[in-house]
Amino acid sequence: MDGFTLVLWAARLLFLALIYLFLARVIRALLRDLRAATREPVDRHGRLIVLESPGGEPMVGRSFGLDVITPLGRDVNNAIVIDDAFASADHAVLTYRGQSWYVEDLGSTNGSYVNGLRVDGVAPFGFGDELQIGEVRMRLERANR
Repeated sequence: MDGFTLVLWAARLLFLALIYLFLARVIRALLRDLRAATREPVDRHGRLIVLESPGGEPMVGRSFGLDVITPLGRDVNNAIVIDDAFASADHAVLTYRGQSWYVEDLGSTNGSYVNGLRVDGVAPFGFGDELQIGEVRMRLERANR
């Protein structure tokens, strides 16, 4: 074998090693992103704890982490699905504005209640307050950090 052939083989092996190194780094970055995506978000501003649910869904004691905008209702496209005959498909929405929570009834038939008072339009919703949708009661608490 002459010198040119040896250099050509060395260049091929070096190029192959660089391709494998690149692929290993891409796979490592993808795995890191997938692991991060499966973890529970830490930027939750609050959570709802189910206190009473005669229909059984959602289960009593279940905790829901809240996003800045969290829709509630019977429809499966809501962030919190309430399987109750008295809940509307798109019943209410919780929003976090500034440093406070608000609940807005979306024109549901049976209404939404905060601490036993019917919500007309938008109402403030503080930590420790109870929200009732249909026969399901939930309490707003601070998020676990």
